Amino acid sequence: MRATIYMPPQSAKRIKFFIPYKAISWRKQVKKLRNCYYHGNLKLWSITYDNKLLAQLKAIFTNNYTLVNVEGEKPKTPVATLNEENLDRLAALEKRILLKAYSPHTRTNYKGAFAKFLVYFSGQDIDNLSKKEIEDYIYSLIVDYSIGESKQNIIINAIKFYYEQVLNKPKEKYNIQRPKRSKTIPNVLSEEEIISLINTPQNVKHRAILNLLYSSGIRLSEVLNLRIEDINSKTSSIFIKGGKGKKDRVTLLADSVLPLLRDYYIKEKPSYWLFEGAGGGKYSASSVEKIFRSAAKKTKINAWATPHTLRHSFATHLIEAGVNLRYVQELLGHSSSKTTEIYTHVVSLKNKVIISPLDKIMEKRSNLG
Repeated sequence: MRATIYMPPQSAKRIKFFIPYKAISWRKQVKKLRNCYYHGNLKLWSITYDNKLLAQLKAIFTNNYTLVNVEGEKPKTPVATLNEENLDRLAALEKRILLKAYSPHTRTNYKGAFAKFLVYFSGQDIDNLSKKEIEDYIYSLIVDYSIGESKQNIIINAIKFYYEQVLNKPKEKYNIQRPKRSKTIPNVLSEEEIISLINTPQNVKHRAILNLLYSSGIRLSEVLNLRIEDINSKTSSIFIKGGKGKKDRVTLLADSVLPLLRDYYIKEKPSYWLFEGAGGGKYSASSVEKIFRSAAKKTKINAWATPHTLRHSFATHLIEAGVNLRYVQELLGHSSSKTTEIYTHVVSLKNKVIISPLDKIMEKRSNLG
């Protein structure tokens, strides 16, 4: 019997490996390794990418393993260096973005994508490129740098924004081919996993953040932008100002979270933002991600879970409880009900709304026999 260790690039967070079904003793030893997780859908195990853990894993398998190198890191696109003419184009793009009041995140993405586009076509009549030339450019990025669907759409949006919003060219002229959007099912935790996870941190601020993310279903960026005044204990509600798409909305404030928030407020005494860093400014996203990862490791939940998984779980659990889809849509701040409907697929699978034809056949046979 031989195990297989799939060695990823250095930037990867976990190492996956395969253990033959009959290798019972190996499995018993592997389960004792720190932060070990079994991926049932893949029939693979994984551990954190750590040299000490890897050495322990190899020791368990002795010499009975095969190392397989997984595809390396994607090559990075060149750094953009612009001449004066292209700097003017980039400035015109940024000015128009600011006038249309797009978010800072969108501004950064558009500027970065458009700067590389300008470098690629440097020396050419950029303002009059053909649709074919632009699509050939995007094709070259896919082939040479393996950019994904999301990156493709950002690049296309930035290019179209320049030609249509800055140069006022007709939309039909640059109707650029977009990638087919993939349809994924959200990662959801069980109610038991949620309770274990959000109550794991000893620090009251950390526990309050995780409890709030799940109990209200708000996004990570939204919890960081909460002001003290946005929490309304009288109406058991939270005011979300300028959420995704610059939309204000009101969502739930769980009664069970109020005592925790009060305890946190008394101990930490934030001045303006509900959750503040050491310097008094807004708490950082990276800090929340660290809090979540630490709690996830201790509770040994799904290794691929992220803070956003709490939002997915909030929506799924509401629908499981029979809450109208329209209300869930409003709480989440979705513009379209189609976005919210993805959670009904998760609920259907979990509740076995659809029964396999094999189960029906076996039930008939059982009734006849």
